[in-house]
Amino acid sequence: MNRILMNLALAGLAATASFAAQHDMPAGMTHEQHQAQMKKQAEMKKNGNAAMGFDQDKTTHHFFLTKDGGRIQVESNSVGDTASRDEIRAHLKQISQEFSSGDFRAPLATHSETPPGVSAMQRLKEKIGYSFAERPQGAEVRIHSADREAVIAIHDFLRYQIREHATGDPVAEVK
Repeated sequence: MNRILMNLALAGLAATASFAAQHDMPAGMTHEQHQAQMKKQAEMKKNGNAAMGFDQDKTTHHFFLTKDGGRIQVESNSVGDTASRDEIRAHLKQISQEFSSGDFRAPLATHSETPPGVSAMQRLKEKIGYSFAERPQGAEVRIHSADREAVIAIHDFLRYQIREHATGDPVAEVK
């Protein structure tokens, strides 16, 4: 009987430790702040699924800053997931066209707010170029400009995306 109780206690401790490891609270954040952050992330995923047309949990976003702008890159997490790959390609092709015309409704729908940099990118749309390219598991949109103010706006927009999507991508320029 004692052995059974000991095993149950150990199983309970292991489950508690596993749950805690999955939900570690960031340093310096209260429980309430962490709960709000998790709720915001869940809402963004739900909104992103609708706005982008693909499952956020089956895909990975990356945002890279470059000297002349940056890149938005999205790929399916599984090589065999051609449905997500095709949905990503359709979305990013559409995004490159919409952004080019100053239409940023998709990021607004995903994040429930207008990301930093958008108003300047809309105002300077004639000075910003967008190019779409397929990748093996998805696609990317390259955003580029020779105008310094436009590049700053692009960087602001991409840094916001890095933070909101929690990609861990560098917030400094890459080559």
